[in-house]
Amino acid sequence: MALTSLNRRTLLASAVVALPLALGGCDRVLPGGSSGKPAFKAVDITGAEYARSLSLTDPDGQRRTLADYRGKVVLVFFGYTQCPDVCPTTMAELAEVKRSLGADGARVQGIFVTVDPERDTAELLKAYVANFGPDITGLRGTPDEIKAAAKEFKVFFSKVPGKTDTSYTIDHTAGSYVFDAKGRVRLFTRYGTGAKALADDLKLLLAEPA
Repeated sequence: MALTSLNRRTLLASAVVALPLALGGCDRVLPGGSSGKPAFKAVDITGAEYARSLSLTDPDGQRRTLADYRGKVVLVFFGYTQCPDVCPTTMAELAEVKRSLGADGARVQGIFVTVDPERDTAELLKAYVANFGPDITGLRGTPDEIKAAAKEFKVFFSKVPGKTDTSYTIDHTAGSYVFDAKGRVRLFTRYGTGAKALADDLKLLLAEPA
């Protein structure tokens, strides 16, 4: 399928953000894996000094933080409900991976952070994430709170004007952050890597001591 201009801009944003992450992790695994570190398929950002905190509101009005999900492997993705392809594809892959993990799927928590709180009401966000499973959480906040969260996660997003004031789209970083069961950020997964690669990485994290 040909990329739309939105897709190109979104994937470019992902590449720009992911490049320093990839460079930062280049020396983690020596040829042949002799460093002894897990051979993740995603970008290993263990020890990063960003993406360390998140405090937003779920659709039921409850304030949520990363600490609420301690003991689970957590995947955090920033997107919006009217996203035509990247967001639903990412969420569908996560749902597929959770199913493929069997009982261990319950130990994986998906978090969808909207970068469009103006249109993504609590009701709409709740209905959207429910399409991908009952245990995926949607989070929202004020525009300032979303900007602060995006800055903490080094996530880019920008409105692209449409024909009307409410028909805009949003370019945004097309990748996810993965946290281990101890609440530490470990991986940045680029969009398009695929469900199998994500499943393999999550299995490695699930096998680590909690």
